[in-house]
Amino acid sequence: MTSAIAADPAALRVLFLTHAFPRWSGDAAGSFLLRFARALRQVGIEVSVVAPHAADLPTRDSIDGIEVIHFRYAPTSLETLAYTGTMAEQVSGSWSARLSLGSMLGAGFWRVLREQRRLAPHLVHAHWWFPSGVVAAATSRLSQVPFVTTMHGSDVRLARSTTGAATGLAWVMRASRATMTVSKWLADEAHAMTPDLPAPRVSPMPAATELFTPSGTRAPDRLLFVGRLNAQKGIELLLRALAAMRARPHLDVVGDGPDVESLRGLASSLGIADRVTWRGALPQTALPDLYRRAAALVVPSRDEGLGLVAVEAQLCETPVIAFDSGGLRDIVQHGVTGILVDVFTADALARATDELLASPDRAASLGAAGRRAALAMFSPDAVARSYDAIYRAALEPARSK
Repeated sequence: MTSAIAADPAALRVLFLTHAFPRWSGDAAGSFLLRFARALRQVGIEVSVVAPHAADLPTRDSIDGIEVIHFRYAPTSLETLAYTGTMAEQVSGSWSARLSLGSMLGAGFWRVLREQRRLAPHLVHAHWWFPSGVVAAATSRLSQVPFVTTMHGSDVRLARSTTGAATGLAWVMRASRATMTVSKWLADEAHAMTPDLPAPRVSPMPAATELFTPSGTRAPDRLLFVGRLNAQKGIELLLRALAAMRARPHLDVVGDGPDVESLRGLASSLGIADRVTWRGALPQTALPDLYRRAAALVVPSRDEGLGLVAVEAQLCETPVIAFDSGGLRDIVQHGVTGILVDVFTADALARATDELLASPDRAASLGAAGRRAALAMFSPDAVARSYDAIYRAALEPARSK
C-alpha cells in the first residue's frame, strides 16, 4: 500500500503514534500532544492518534475533536505500561511487564497497519523513538507510508543508558523522513550516538499559552516544584537547599512518584516538614494559580529533555531557577529570562534562591522577560506552522515517485 495524496494536496492527514496521550479532556498524560494536534488542525492538518489501551478506556474515542484509537495489547490488569511515566521502571523489574512490552510492540504494529488502510494518512508522526518510532519504522517498510519521529527526552536517555538501544535509535532515525528533538541538548545527545546521520532538528512542542497567563499577587516567601518525585528531577537537592537557605520560604510540591515516602522522611529529618506542602499530582488547570502565587519555580533536575514546567511558569511571569543542564538551557537565558545554577549542589541552589528572593524587582524583570521569550518560541500557532513545513518537506520524496 502506498500513501494516498488527497485531491487537495494542501490538506494533510497525519497519524500520531504515541504511548502517552490524554485519556480524557484535562488529563495530564501527554497533554502537550493534544495541544499540538489541536494546533495542527487550525492550520488545516487532520490528525488521528493511535495509542495503547489502559483500564476504563474505550477502544475508540474523540477528545476535543481529535480521533483516538486505543489498541489492546494484554489483559486489562497488565495494560499498565502507558500514560503513567513508569514504563522503564516496570520493564526493568518485571518479566510480565517485559512480555507486555513485546505484546505492545506487536499489537501496535498490526493496529497501525489497519488504521493506515482505513485513514490513508499521508504521514505517520511517531512520538518518542521507542516504542512508537520502532513500530512506525516496521510498518513503514510494509505500507510505504513515510514517517517522522520526535524525541522528547526519556527515549534519548534510554538510548544512552541501555545496552544496544543506540543501535535501535540509529535504525529508527535512518528510516525516518525527518527526526526532531524538543531541545538542542537532546539533538546533541542523539547526534553523539548516531554521528554518521544528520543531527535532528530542534522543534519544541507547544505550551498552553491560553491557560498560563500572569495574574494576581505573588507570595514573596513561597517556592514551587512541579514534576515527578524521582532522582532525575532532583527534588532531594531542593529539600536540602530549602534547609540551607537564610530565608525560610514555604515550598509547594506538585507531583507524585516512587520517592514520595523517602522524600517526606527527608523533609522531616531536615526539620523543614512544616514548610513543605505535598500536593500530589494535579490537573493542568490547577497549576496556573500555583505558578502565579509562587515567588519562583525551582527546577533542580539534571539532563531534562526540555522542561515544559519552566515554560508554563514563564508564561505566568514566574521567575525560574534551574540547574544549568539539558534542555533547560533552551528555555532559561541566565540573568535575562531566569537563573541557571552551574554548580550542582544544594548549597549553590540555596544561594541562588536566597539572592532572588531578596531582589523582588529583579525577579519581576526576569518573569516579564521569560514570558516574552516563551510566547515567541512555544505558542501553538508557531509550533504548528513549523511542523507543517517539516511534514511537507518530508513528503516531497513520496510525491516525486
